[in-house]
Amino acid sequence: MSRLHLFDLDGTLLHGSAAAIEISRQLGCEREIDALERDFFDGLIDPAGFAAAACALWGEALTDAVVSAAFESAPWLEGIKDVWADIEARGERCAVISLSPQFFVERLTGWGAHATRGSRWPAIPFREPVDPAGILNAEAKVRIADELCAAYGLTRADCVAYGDSMSDARLFAAVPVSVAVNADHHVRDVASLAYNGLDLREAYALVADGRG
Repeated sequence: MSRLHLFDLDGTLLHGSAAAIEISRQLGCEREIDALERDFFDGLIDPAGFAAAACALWGEALTDAVVSAAFESAPWLEGIKDVWADIEARGERCAVISLSPQFFVERLTGWGAHATRGSRWPAIPFREPVDPAGILNAEAKVRIADELCAAYGLTRADCVAYGDSMSDARLFAAVPVSVAVNADHHVRDVASLAYNGLDLREAYALVADGRG
């Protein structure tokens, strides 16, 4: 039986960080993005509001070179490429679904992800406003999972989800196997399995060895 492995990005593949944080670190505006992250966590702004504020914060200073530097220096979990290579060898599929900008998320196809889905931000450098319709939310993760299943000839019953935050909870509820990766109790309590550590191979082993 084939499977579709669905990975979150921020806080999951990226340990203790997020795409927006890593980009802001390159631009020297960590304090400002931290404030936006707190507002988002507290529910004061939604994903579209966060994207609009971050877009205004970075402005035309954001370039492809900055995004590349942020991606390369980010605190990724160990073993991501190994896990995705094993998934490929098993004839299974893996995808990344993230609320973060697609121009960051899509770089993971070079590491072996079969598909990446992130929020649609304006082209870099920013000269247009954020279109709220292109910004993903928790509900969109389930919709995209269904779209990917249809594309690969699979169903939700064939899916495994990996995530860390409440934005993953709806997807966790929709699939039979889920792995809370370095997550707080809100997400661990709804997950099938839980992992704390710095190596994705160990989290993946919980599923690959038959426990999930």
